Amino acid sequence: MNDIITTRDLRKSFRTRGGTIEAVRGVSIDVGQGEIFGFLGPNGAGKTTTLLMLTTLLPIDSGTATVAGFDVGRQPQQVRTRTGYVSQLGGADELATGRENLLLQGRLYGASKEQVMPRASALAGLLDLAEFADRRVITYSGGQRRRLDIALGLVHEPAVLFLDEPTTGLDPQSRANLWDHIRRLSDGGTTVFLTTHYLEEADALCDRLMIMDHGLIVAEGTPRELKQQVAGDAIVISLRQAAQDAPRAEPVVRREPYVRELSARDGQLRLYVDDGGTALPRLIRLLDDEGIGIRSIAMSEPTLDDVFLRQTGRSLREGGPDGDSGEQPAHPDHSQPEQQELAR
Repeated sequence: MNDIITTRDLRKSFRTRGGTIEAVRGVSIDVGQGEIFGFLGPNGAGKTTTLLMLTTLLPIDSGTATVAGFDVGRQPQQVRTRTGYVSQLGGADELATGRENLLLQGRLYGASKEQVMPRASALAGLLDLAEFADRRVITYSGGQRRRLDIALGLVHEPAVLFLDEPTTGLDPQSRANLWDHIRRLSDGGTTVFLTTHYLEEADALCDRLMIMDHGLIVAEGTPRELKQQVAGDAIVISLRQAAQDAPRAEPVVRREPYVRELSARDGQLRLYVDDGGTALPRLIRLLDDEGIGIRSIAMSEPTLDDVFLRQTGRSLREGGPDGDSGEQPAHPDHSQPEQQELAR
């Protein structure tokens, strides 16, 4: 598989009143053509900063990046014409219809009206927009708007589509529907590079993942490979009197020979064991003998959240889908209007 995105030692810093923040600290990425590539990280990890550099919307401090065969720093115009970018905010004109938005976007990329009209109709069909393509965008539901945003990113037939939190705020049905459309794009040869806070989304969609934390890549692989790093079963024990019992429970559980890893926070013990079915009754008896009350206990196979917790020391769910706080402030709307201007 040929790589369509390659970075080597990519770096970006920002000066603040308190000093210099190193948002991206030597990131190297390889993404193959046609892949759905997931980029995960807590708030402030550097994900959005990396994405904005790859789409030419932020200058690179040092290192190299190529997208679709062109150097991001030296050939930004060629990169822009071969990439689509859909931000968290979207960029459609609410007072225009979906079709009018698509026609305008195509014209701004240099296509004639005769060229872009069939493309707009094809995208409306591909992304289930045809039924309401001639309605004003202000009347669209959240899922319909996100599909239109993706269509706007695809109207100039890019080789790579960058999606920044594509399903944030959507209900489960709309999210699953959008997943199907993203898979279809990949099957058609489009490379999809997405950031997401939804681990089930990354697990279901992505061919490969990278986890970023504090500006560095801390893990990489397929969802299956990453989960296999956390072998055994995961057990989460919530204590009845958390503040009082957690300091007592942790050393008692930690010294059990079948407990391989353990972390304690917020009144919960999270541990990994080889055989959860055998360990579970032992743990219940152990804590009962110590007079430590259990509020709840749950066992599961390792998930991407377990991987994330192990690599970063925190759960991705703690950050929530609110963007990368601590990074460069989000641009007001990079998804379409600024890109439209750059594409002229």
